Amino acid sequence: MVHQPRTRAAAAAAATALSIGMLAACGSTDAKPTLNWYINPDGQDTLNALAEECSTDEYDIAIQLLPASATDQRTQLARRLAAGDNSTDLMSLDPVFVPEFANAGWLAPFDGELADQVLDDDVLAGAAETVRWDGEVVAAPQWANTQVLWYRKSLAEAAGLDMSGPVTWDQVIDAAADQGGTVGVQANRYEAYVVWINALIQGAGGDILDPGTVEEGRDAEVTVDSEAGAAAAGVIQKLARSGAAQPDFTTSNEGTSLGRMFPAEGPGSFMVNWTFVFKNYEGLIGEGGGPADEAEFEDFGWARYPQTVEGQESKPPIGGIDIGVGAFSDDVDAAQEAAACITSPQAQSDLAVNEGLMPSRQSVYDSPELQDAYPVDLLELYSESIDEGGPRPKSAFYSQISNAVQSRWHSPNGVNPDTTPERSAEFLTDILRGEALL
Repeated sequence: MVHQPRTRAAAAAAATALSIGMLAACGSTDAKPTLNWYINPDGQDTLNALAEECSTDEYDIAIQLLPASATDQRTQLARRLAAGDNSTDLMSLDPVFVPEFANAGWLAPFDGELADQVLDDDVLAGAAETVRWDGEVVAAPQWANTQVLWYRKSLAEAAGLDMSGPVTWDQVIDAAADQGGTVGVQANRYEAYVVWINALIQGAGGDILDPGTVEEGRDAEVTVDSEAGAAAAGVIQKLARSGAAQPDFTTSNEGTSLGRMFPAEGPGSFMVNWTFVFKNYEGLIGEGGGPADEAEFEDFGWARYPQTVEGQESKPPIGGIDIGVGAFSDDVDAAQEAAACITSPQAQSDLAVNEGLMPSRQSVYDSPELQDAYPVDLLELYSESIDEGGPRPKSAFYSQISNAVQSRWHSPNGVNPDTTPERSAEFLTDILRGEALL
């Protein structure tokens, strides 16, 4: 990722200022209060700068770093909040953990003008949906993530695949296999595999859980055993059996999927992956793992997430980060004010330009800063995908749901449309009802 020199300087200044502020807090009982902001490792330079910029005469914001794994981030925060920790003021949350934390009473809902400020009509629909729970705004969208189909233009052209309109998973797999290319996915036994499964099912018109009952928790209706579930399993089975599966298919992740786009020999690949990919390859031109030169980078293309069923609009995955305020914070009002600042349009623009972490607000996509930093058609694809994408099950029991799905759909080499959705539904139902253990 490309970081501007001014951001590094700001980050260094922020680190110095925050260190001084924390030392002062230790030495004086009437020092300016400090709000602790627990962040994940993405975009640390800009987040440090935002912490300094959003500090005021009334409080300082101090960065506290969470582990790299989303699961470990959840565990650390959950332990603190379950104990009523009053030093957890602000937290960067993966959207799938927002319902669990809100349902447990660990998040302080926004209301009044602040609720209107952090969630107005400018926020894209897919991102907005992640911060609502039980009729309340329980977090502030900061940056949004989605997946698109990345590909080599020369590979698609050689296969005769028209990328100017929607394409299906069947077409992509066939095109790659016919030309000796590959299709990159995330199919290791971890959360991103559930992202793929969920997007395939939603793209066929179904859901893992009935959205109308999902907030009922353990009583939610499991709907993965359906025509949509079978269609999703059929895509996974087809890729597993094709010549287009990458060698590490069963252990593939976001990083390993990158390596075959620009191989030393061969036609390259199609790949579904998150928004970070563009800046990743742009920063590797002429280096190992990236395009050999500018001409090869020009052969790099992007399109909407593939359709599971031809003619049925795809549902790109939704991810990103939402900012929650701890319900036990000593100063909820100050923390919510700070949350509004670190999720402002300018903050989102800085994260996108400096770190490749894309906005949750449409106005930021339309800004001159972003249109200078990214191709305009790519920005349009990102915002459309976030606005029209599909969330994972919005449940307070999401961690169990995810692990139950992983346990029955992995290994992808064993997925079968005739059996996997049914076995998955039975096990997931038992898990939710407390009749089975993970």
